[in-house]
Amino acid sequence: MIDWVPVVFIVFKVLVFGTCMFFAIKWHYDQGGKKMDKRALLITAAKLGSAFLLALVVLLWLTFALARHLGMDLSLP
Repeated sequence: MIDWVPVVFIVFKVLVFGTCMFFAIKWHYDQGGKKMDKRALLITAAKLGSAFLLALVVLLWLTFALARHLGMDLSLP
């Protein structure tokens, strides 16, 4: 007998990602007619990039803190 849980989750994931991609492409297509200030675009890109890097550092720190808390050996040989 087939286990239906992975099938349902994969179908759900494909539907959610497909819907999100459709609306993202539609939104970007609709924004194509508008002109953006280059300076504002660079500032926004810098803010998003720094927020991403900060989130990555925090996630890495939390991962190692949890591993140390669980008693895992993280030392390099």
